[in-house]
Amino acid sequence: MYLKRVLLITAFVGIGLVRVSAQTTTTEHLNQVWLAYFNQTRFSNKWGAWADLQLRTKKNFTDSLSQALIRLGITYYLNEQTRITAGYAFFNHYPADNHQGISQPENRLWQQVMWNNKYPKLQMRQWLRLEERFRHNIADNNNLAAGYSFNWRLRYSFSIGFPLSKNAFAPHTFSAVVNDELHINFGKKVVYNYFDQNRFFAGFAYHMNAQDNLQFGYLNVFFQLASGNKYKNVQALRIAYLHNLDLRKK
Repeated sequence: MYLKRVLLITAFVGIGLVRVSAQTTTTEHLNQVWLAYFNQTRFSNKWGAWADLQLRTKKNFTDSLSQALIRLGITYYLNEQTRITAGYAFFNHYPADNHQGISQPENRLWQQVMWNNKYPKLQMRQWLRLEERFRHNIADNNNLAAGYSFNWRLRYSFSIGFPLSKNAFAPHTFSAVVNDELHINFGKKVVYNYFDQNRFFAGFAYHMNAQDNLQFGYLNVFFQLASGNKYKNVQALRIAYLHNLDLRKK
């Protein structure tokens, strides 16, 4: 039984490789800036809120805009290490290849489980996020069409931080940060790009105080587009402020 499964998986991988090699692939290379503000506010031992705002440029670091977004959620704390969040996000996709004269709005529901682990010389964070994406249909370069296209997306993120001073993660110190995030598409309309994108970040965090930090560094994003044989490779400067508030009574 095990051998049959291995042979079946090998056959599917082989067919996929043949299909990819038979296609003419093209990769567009872009330079962008990604700006972000992340907030997690804790109201009680069990409840809190999530909010983030992001803005991304399109090319040549400062030419035009590609995306703007706001994401909100309600968080339930299972314990000090594990929390569950669910919420809503709105994306504005500024004019792009197939809608050059108009922005494309997207509504997104999302659910997430996050694990935080802190050690004297190490900080780890990982989360698994499910998204339901409703993107407005496009009629032509200058007009939206009625209705929305829908697909699911699963995201897994793993981040690790190392202190760069003897006073590990103390206020006014730096740490190194490495993060990787994988995106997988699924749904009826997903045909060629089950793999959506991978984001790799390497940089530094400046710890403003015991809770907040400013991150900055290099981000590489590798996209596979819906056609399956077109890709985008983004080299970006990423700057993000991580703001944590604890409103519980001391």
